[in-house]
Amino acid sequence: MKFMKIGTEPDTFYTQEASRILITDTPNDLVIRINNTTYHLHRSSLVPKCGLLKRLCTDSEESDTVTIELNDIPGGADAFELCAKFCYGITINLSAHNLVNVLCASKFLRMSDSVEKGNLLPKLEAFFHSCVLQGWKDSIVTLQSTAKLPEWCENLGIIRKCVDSIVEKILTPIAEVSWSHTYTRPGYAKRQHHSVPRDWWTEDISDLDLDLFRCVITAARSTFTLQPQLIGEALHVYTCRWLPYLKSKSHSGFSVIENEAALERHRRLVNTVVNMIPADKGSVSEGFLLRLVSIASFVGASLTTKTELIRKAGLQLEEATLEDLLLPSHSSSHRHRYDTDLVATVLESFLMLWRRQSSVHHSSNNSQLLHSIRKVAKLIDSYLQAVALDVHMSFSKFVSLAEAVPDIARESHDRLYKAINIYLKVHPEISKEEKKQLCRSLDCQKLSAEVRSHAVKNERMPLRTVVQALFFDQESSSKGASNRLERQETVSRSKETPVDTHMHKLHLAPDETASLGKAKNILEGGGKRGEEKIRSSTDPKKIVRERRGSEHKHHISRDR
Repeated sequence: MKFMKIGTEPDTFYTQEASRILITDTPNDLVIRINNTTYHLHRSSLVPKCGLLKRLCTDSEESDTVTIELNDIPGGADAFELCAKFCYGITINLSAHNLVNVLCASKFLRMSDSVEKGNLLPKLEAFFHSCVLQGWKDSIVTLQSTAKLPEWCENLGIIRKCVDSIVEKILTPIAEVSWSHTYTRPGYAKRQHHSVPRDWWTEDISDLDLDLFRCVITAARSTFTLQPQLIGEALHVYTCRWLPYLKSKSHSGFSVIENEAALERHRRLVNTVVNMIPADKGSVSEGFLLRLVSIASFVGASLTTKTELIRKAGLQLEEATLEDLLLPSHSSSHRHRYDTDLVATVLESFLMLWRRQSSVHHSSNNSQLLHSIRKVAKLIDSYLQAVALDVHMSFSKFVSLAEAVPDIARESHDRLYKAINIYLKVHPEISKEEKKQLCRSLDCQKLSAEVRSHAVKNERMPLRTVVQALFFDQESSSKGASNRLERQETVSRSKETPVDTHMHKLHLAPDETASLGKAKNILEGGGKRGEEKIRSSTDPKKIVRERRGSEHKHHISRDR
């Protein structure tokens, strides 16, 4: 960081009660009052360098003590004191931290070259342009310090010059970036120390005030040279910096908001960040979007903000992971752990877009669209498995979410079956009718053989589902037996054909020919008997009777 030292005299200011007094043999004749601080100074030192004080002291007699109130001086008493010390030749140290206040104060006091050569204002402007704006960190610190004097800094062009300097450095090619910063982004420690990450600048600008940050991002986007993903990463870093509970996966993370003022700040932050997200798909991660949707509802963001967030989250739902969906419910009226309403809303947005795209392509069998919705279906079924473990999970919400996925989306119903089985296990109190309703979306024909076998023996499943599983299990077994029989017959024919065709060439005796025919009949009959045995063992009526008998015995024993 750059520093500038002006003056050589020692500091002889001291405080007495609410006054700042200079140790000197010359009696003071100038009193400056700034809010609660009073300065006892000398016109001979300040008036020649301060155009404002020169004008205010014009009508006073030289022998009189002049009292002036400067309550509206930018930077307050601290900035004025540095300007006063410059007038006395006392050493002052300037840096990006205090430059803005002193520069604005000197402008207010009119300490320009036109008043006196070698004055303070031109020295500060030279330091600002030649040193501060050349440095990355200096530009950011200076820009941040303008937040206390926005109007002054806007009028003096300080904000614009700092923003331009920062954006220019952001757009610097990676190969030309001099890397001397501490980079704390996750995973960077494993990279080569000399390499510069593309998002090297995102952490530093996250220290800025929201309005100043917005100015930098807007200016960077206006160049049309920065990738949308880098803009998105900057927004992500900034939001995590100022909304610590954005990373929280529990209800306790939301308790950090203590008052309405903090809530309003967070509401404004969410609204502003969402407005800055690039329109490009994938500019920010789906996980970030989903967490923003959750927080937007909690802090009471505008309807426009929430609608836009849900649209963006639905647009790239297929990129989400299960962990992304497991967002905590922070509604006081809900006891369940996860915000299933949020997931259902985002899923609905995704499906609306999917149906619209399907109609445009005149087919829902488009390979890309089909891949997309099947990926989402697997994600939702995995989510259902997770939320089914919640003892307070609403039955109606669970069923609604399970049925929201279109039939074409599920190639296999194994994941859905597992979710339903978990829910039945964790919620044994639900009625038979509710069990039937729960299994309404389950297609046993789309279950794997292993899962279908489990369903047949699963006492938690409703009888209707068991019968369906049995039927398709039998059908599958029957087809398998038929296929084996066909293969056996094909093998038999391939072996018999050359024998029958060339029988006369072998010159077999009558008893040898009879033995060959008997072997053929035995081979053909074996496959049919095997199929009949399989069909007998999977007779649905027989197994249902056994199931009902078992249930009847269970009820009798429970009554006893």
